[in-house]
Amino acid sequence: METVRLAGPRLTLREYGHTPEDVAALHAVHGDPETVRHLPFDAADFEDCADQIALYLDELEQEPRVHYRLAVDDADGRTIGQAALTREGGHAAQLGCVLRRDTWGRGHAGEVTALLCALGFDTLGLHRLYARTDPDNPAAARVLTRAGFRYEGRIRAESHRDGGWHDALQYSLLAPEWRTGG
Repeated sequence: METVRLAGPRLTLREYGHTPEDVAALHAVHGDPETVRHLPFDAADFEDCADQIALYLDELEQEPRVHYRLAVDDADGRTIGQAALTREGGHAAQLGCVLRRDTWGRGHAGEVTALLCALGFDTLGLHRLYARTDPDNPAAARVLTRAGFRYEGRIRAESHRDGGWHDALQYSLLAPEWRTGG
């Protein structure tokens, strides 16, 4: 079993545990309709979040590991969000994060993105990382461009939620760009 723990200046990414505290922390993020409005899924109830963590723990046991769904803890040890990296083949992965609404605007998404890039490029030896954002979420696009990601294009009708189809904007970063700072 491969476990991950990554520490940045203010945040730590760690594996979830199937504890009432971790379920409540995930629900504080995934259960808030405003927080998930730019994501390809609807707000989740408490039981759905418990089921998700059980799935994350099952994914942790897979060989080779494909999904890395990690809790984001602040300097005080409070879980404030979720980070994710999903491998595709041997050389690429999609990454993303979602943070509690009361923590927005503090630079946490940029730190999470940097930690996920380190996981993807330095630990896993990947060549390409990409992320997709909602066109109505310019803050996410700014986080990615500041991290060195380049805009690749618009994916039409990428997800279906709230009774309609939604586009996504795709950004990518290659290992040589990460190592040279862009």
